[in-house]
Amino acid sequence: MRPLHIALAALVAAVWGVNFVVIEVGLAHFPPLLFSALRFLVAALPAVFLVGRPTVAWKWIIGVGLVLGMAKFGLLFIGMDRGMPAGLSSLVLQVQAVFTALFAALALGERPGRARVLGMGVALAGIGVAAVDEGAGGPVLAFVLVVAAAACWGVSNVLTRKAAPTDSLNFMVWVSTVPVLPLLGLSLLIEGPDRDARALAALDWSGVGIIVYVAWVTTVFGFGAWGFLLRHHPASSVAPFTLLVPVFGMSSAALFLGESVSPLRWCAAALLVGGVALTSLAGRRTAAPQAPEVQPAPV
Repeated sequence: MRPLHIALAALVAAVWGVNFVVIEVGLAHFPPLLFSALRFLVAALPAVFLVGRPTVAWKWIIGVGLVLGMAKFGLLFIGMDRGMPAGLSSLVLQVQAVFTALFAALALGERPGRARVLGMGVALAGIGVAAVDEGAGGPVLAFVLVVAAAACWGVSNVLTRKAAPTDSLNFMVWVSTVPVLPLLGLSLLIEGPDRDARALAALDWSGVGIIVYVAWVTTVFGFGAWGFLLRHHPASSVAPFTLLVPVFGMSSAALFLGESVSPLRWCAAALLVGGVALTSLAGRRTAAPQAPEVQPAPV
C-alpha cells in the first residue's frame, strides 16, 4: 500500500475508534434509542439521493438494517448508556469476528481451520478476562448488552456476505434507511415521548455536531474511504487496520474521558486483539476464492 493509503486506513480506524467517545458524550444529550435513530436518519439523508439505486436485493438491505441498525446499535447504545465504558465497548465489540466465524460455519457451511479455532479461543479468553475485570466494579448487564451487540454484528456480517454488495457505501447508506422508524417507535414506547421531546427541545450545536460525527464522519466518510481502499488493494491488506479501532477507542477514552485501563483490561485487550487477528487473517487465508469479504460495520 502507498503511504498515503496507509495513512487513510489509519485515519478511518481512528475515526471509528474515537466514535465511541463521541457516543459516550452524545448519550448525555439523547436517550440511547432516539440517539441511534437520529444517527441513521442523518446518515441516510441526503446521502440516499446521491449514491444511486441499491445494488443488492431489498431483502438483504432490510435484513441487515434490522439486525445491524436496530439490534446491534440499539444494544450498544443502551449498554453504554447503562454504564459500559467507551474504551471497553470498542474492545469487546471486536469479538464479532468470533461470532461471524461461528454463524458462518452454521449458515454458510464454512469450516474453520485449526488456526481460526485457536484464534476464536484466544479472543473468547479475552472476553472472559474483560468480564472478570468489569464484573469487579462495573455493570454486568451493560457488559452483556455489548456482547449481544457483537453477536448481532456477527449475524449482519453473514447476511452481508450473502448479499455480496459491490459498493459498500451505497449498501450502508440504504441500510441506514431501514432502522430509523423501528428505533423511533421503540424510543417512543420505551424511553417515552416526553423524554424524547425534552432531548430534541434541548438540542444545541454540540448535539448537532455529535450527530453529524456519528452519521456523516463515521458512516459516509468512513465507508467511502474504506470502499476506496478496497477497490485499490486486496482486502487482506486493508482489513488488519480494523484492529487499530480498539487501540484508538481505548486511548481516546483515557485521554478525553479519563477512563482508567487496569492491568486486567490490558490483558483482555491483548488476548482479544490477538485472537481476532488470528481468527480474521486465518479465515481469509483459508476462505474459498469466490467468498466475498466481510466489510466492517461503522461504530
